[in-house]
Amino acid sequence: MTDLSRRSTVGLGLAAGAAALSSRRARAQTPSEVKIAMLVPLSGPWARQGILEQMGARLAIEDINAAGGIKSMGGARMKLIEYDTQDSSEKAKDAAQRMVAQEPDLVGGFGCWLSSFTLAATEVTERVSLPWLTLSYSDAITGRGFKHVFQSSPTADKQADELLPMIVELAGRARSGWKPTKFAYIGDNTASSVSFMKSIRGPAAAALGLTLVADEVYTPPLSDATTMIQHIRSTKPDFLGFQSTNVPDDKLLVDKFAEFNLKSDKLPKIGGGGHWAVPELLNVAGAENLEGILVALANWPGKRQADLEKRFMAKTGEPWFGHDSIFAYVHVMILKEALERTGVADRVKVSEAIHALDMTDGPALFFPDGTLKYDEKGRRVGAKLCVVQWRKGKPVPVYPPSIATSEVIWPKI
Repeated sequence: MTDLSRRSTVGLGLAAGAAALSSRRARAQTPSEVKIAMLVPLSGPWARQGILEQMGARLAIEDINAAGGIKSMGGARMKLIEYDTQDSSEKAKDAAQRMVAQEPDLVGGFGCWLSSFTLAATEVTERVSLPWLTLSYSDAITGRGFKHVFQSSPTADKQADELLPMIVELAGRARSGWKPTKFAYIGDNTASSVSFMKSIRGPAAAALGLTLVADEVYTPPLSDATTMIQHIRSTKPDFLGFQSTNVPDDKLLVDKFAEFNLKSDKLPKIGGGGHWAVPELLNVAGAENLEGILVALANWPGKRQADLEKRFMAKTGEPWFGHDSIFAYVHVMILKEALERTGVADRVKVSEAIHALDMTDGPALFFPDGTLKYDEKGRRVGAKLCVVQWRKGKPVPVYPPSIATSEVIWPKI
């Protein structure tokens, strides 16, 4: 073989090697499948909320893949990897550690529903720069200077600041300017409840001329509420707020208030969080005892989601599409939007893309305010409370006007 031939052969070999390397890099950057994680309670007292998130997330994955996957990545399909927090912060953290160890190619994730679980799990996800979306409420979640945690709900502090003025407004609207002056609270000592009550006990009530006449705190799960309810009844508040965090506690409280002849026609009640508006609560507490209870939560499907709600109900057999399911659905869609913008399965770039979002269309339309933007702390800009009210065995949206289908009913006691 001549030197020229030898050089040509070597050159062709180098070119082929470079082409193969380039091809491998391309395949690495545009895989046929992109994994995201869901870490929620699928067992224990908070399992119902996790299962509702699971339903919403699975529907979103199906919708994305049926529409052609991630187009900027050659139609790569999204795959949902599911992990269970179980029933404690320690188990949630252990699950997060297993998740990042077993699935090193995850590009993002969402969960963990209960704020205490989210605080524990995000200590793990932040260390590996895994972008994490959550509906959890505690202000501490995005108050630690983390760069890869995104909170789509209004924080507990913000909810506390907004809730009392909103209740006063709704009561006045329903009763021609009447203004409550006394209120009571009963709730557990989990992270979001503690954060919420810190603000309620502060200047928020005083600024509205409201006096907190009963403030009852317990450690979940609740076994007996008799003494607490007797105290609340003796103070004769104009309304009562619940800061429980799971359906079994909700049921026990609702049943016990009914036993003491304090249904919502005698004592207006406001529950906090999506668990207060789930079918499971209806099944165990009954429509009669729930009638009239208001529920303040961070998101609820509005008129724009009517078609999606029908599909969700048909697929799952659930009687409505609510807080937990819509959050999971939109969080998957946000991760998909970030992947479309980056075009690569790179978790840091996905995180950067979420930080850069500033939308009033697409995933933004799944929030009542119609905006999708996160501030420097990772908190969604414009996030506000929604209110639904139990009417004849179904939560009916009554606030804000963008989702309301009825006016609030406040009893004339």
